[in-house]
Order: sequence, then structure tokens, then C-alpha cells
Amino acid sequence: MTDRVLAQIAALAKASLPDLKAQYRDLFGVEAPVPNRSYLERRIAYRLQELAYGGLSQATKGRLEALARTADKGSSPRSRIKDRPLAGTRLLRVWNGVEHSVTVLQTGFEYRGRPFASLSAIARDITKTSWNGLAFFGLREKRL
Repeated sequence: MTDRVLAQIAALAKASLPDLKAQYRDLFGVEAPVPNRSYLERRIAYRLQELAYGGLSQATKGRLEALARTADKGSSPRSRIKDRPLAGTRLLRVWNGVEHSVTVLQTGFEYRGRPFASLSAIARDITKTSWNGLAFFGLREKRL
């Protein structure tokens, strides 16, 4: 990588959010879709490299488009959970000495008579902190 491109990428970490948004607008010709610093830094860094060294080859672009056409359009993170409990299953978790019971529904979950879209939302309601719902309720294998 040339020193100029490296210097531009290094400068992104010190740039203000308004400066990043302006640079995004200059490079992409549209307003930044999200005000997320990390996202803007990554996208701008990629674009700077792309302009300096060239983008993806036509063959690679064609291959990606072909893969996108054959991808499972109905797939979503929720539908990819292989071990999702069956509707009607009750999940129990003791937290700070209190037992919490969740019922699995066809679409979502029920906790204390209220519907929830995800186990993570229930875990957050119980603990008041951010948790992965599958991990909180013991449905995810522990990583070593």
C-alpha cells in the first residue's frame, strides 16, 4: 500500500464524526446511511483502497451476483437457529434467586404474559444488561 493511502486510512481514526460523514458523501456521492463511526471508517477505508488499487474484477463481481441469485431468499438469522425449541416449550432460568419462565410461541416468546420477539429481549428485561438470549437460557454451547 502506498504511504499516501495508509496515511489517509490512519487519519480516519482521528477524524470527527462530521468530517467522516463529509468524506463519505464526497467518496460515495450520497449521505452516510448510518451515523456509526466504525461503519464509516471501514467503508471509507475500503473505498480509498478501491480508488487507489482498483476494485473487484469483473469475474469476481459476476461470481458474487450468481451466488446472490442462488442464495436462500427466505433465510434469516432467526430461521437459521437449528436448535430452536418447539412451540409450547417452557424455558426456565434462575437469576438472582428468582425463577423466570419463558414459553416458546410459533413466532416469538411469552414472558410474564407479554409477547417478545427474541430471547435476547427477555434476557435484557430480566438482567437490565445486554445478553445473548440463547446463551442466557443455556441453548448455546459454551465456546472454549
